[in-house]
Amino acid sequence: MFRPQPDLLPRIYSNLGVDFDERVLPSITTEVLKAVVAQFDASELITQRELVSQRVNEYLTERASSFGILLDDISLTHLSFGKEFSDAVEAKQVAQQEAERARFLVEKAEQQKLASIISAEGDSEAAILISKALGSSGEGIIELRRIEGAEEIAYHLSKSRNITYLPDKINAFITLPQ
Repeated sequence: MFRPQPDLLPRIYSNLGVDFDERVLPSITTEVLKAVVAQFDASELITQRELVSQRVNEYLTERASSFGILLDDISLTHLSFGKEFSDAVEAKQVAQQEAERARFLVEKAEQQKLASIISAEGDSEAAILISKALGSSGEGIIELRRIEGAEEIAYHLSKSRNITYLPDKINAFITLPQ
């Protein structure tokens, strides 16, 4: 909203004409907007919108008063950026997401590596303990593991329907005619 300063109306009309607003406001608005926008980067224009609006208001009011125009209300209702800038922001966000994903994958690989190292150390310690047990108790531990393994196999085979039991002493292979 704007209005001319009443005491300066004769000078405004004689210097700028009746359409003073159309002659002055677009040019000073463009000038002030360019000056204020240049003080901020793109993200600050959005995050510090109130400060941007305040500065535009101050500078535009000051600039318009030099032409005898009073500004009652100024509001920035919409900020938009060009397609190139929007594309660049989108590309930057995609790159940041890809970098975050890469960091996650690296961290995951490091955790898997650490888990493998811990597992290998555990296997190594188990092998050392088994070796010591063999040395102190002989082949008994190996025989015990064989029996446990055979029991495990027998348990799983007993659950299957496709098992045929054959006696130990009979040749199970049938010779087929050729």
